[in-house]
Amino acid sequence: MLKKFSFVVLAATTLVAYESTVGQPHTAPNIVYCDIDAVEAENTSEALAETVEEPCIISRFDPIMREVGAEEGLDWRFMSAIAYSESRFIEDLKSSQGAMGIMQIRPVVARHFNVPVESINDTETNVRLAGMLLSELDTMLRMPASTPIEDRLSIILASYNAGIGHVMDARRLARSEGANPNSWDAIRYYLDLKSDPEYYELDIVKSGRFTGSRQTEGYVNEVMRKYRQYCALAS
Repeated sequence: MLKKFSFVVLAATTLVAYESTVGQPHTAPNIVYCDIDAVEAENTSEALAETVEEPCIISRFDPIMREVGAEEGLDWRFMSAIAYSESRFIEDLKSSQGAMGIMQIRPVVARHFNVPVESINDTETNVRLAGMLLSELDTMLRMPASTPIEDRLSIILASYNAGIGHVMDARRLARSEGANPNSWDAIRYYLDLKSDPEYYELDIVKSGRFTGSRQTEGYVNEVMRKYRQYCALAS
C-alpha cells in the first residue's frame, strides 16, 4: 500500500498543472473496452454485451480501478472515465509536460506521496497515485455533504486538471461576490475571469493568472460525459 502524506502549503503551489489529452486521436491496440460513442444501436447495453466476453466491462483495468476506488472512496467508473480522457487507456503514454501512464500522473505527484518517480510507469502505481490524489483533493476542497454530486465531481476534476490553487482562487472570488463556491457553474465562471488582471491581481487570488479555463471546462465536460456513459453500462 502506498504511503499517504497530508497536504501543507505544497498542494496549492506544486500540484497546479496537469496536461490533458482531450481531443487527441489516441488508439489503444490490444485493449478491449466499451466505448458507446462507437456503437450505433438503440439498445446500447445489449449491443455492448455482444462485443465483449462479459457485459458492461469498461476496460481491462477494471479490477485495479475497482480496488483503488474502494480504498479511496471513489467511484471506479469515475476513475475509468478519467483514464479514458487522459490517455485512452494507453499505459506508456507520456506527455510533453512529463505526465505518464493511463492517469497521466506527473513526477511532482509521486514525490508528494513519497513514491519513486520511476514507478509512475507501473500501471497499478499510476492508478493508485491518481486515486490518492483525487481523494486528497476532495478533502482539501472541504465541500459540504449537501453539494450535488455533479458539482463535487466537476470541481474535483477541475482541480486535477488545472491545479487546486486556481480552483481555490475561483472559489474565493465566487464567495467574495456572493456566488456559491460549491457550484461548478460559478467555479468555471471565475476560472475564466482569472485571465483578467482586474481579478487575478486581487489580494484574495493566490495562484496568479490563469488562461486555461476553456481547456479545463472541456476536460471536465468530457470526463463527466464519459462517466455518465460508464454508469449506464456498469455497476
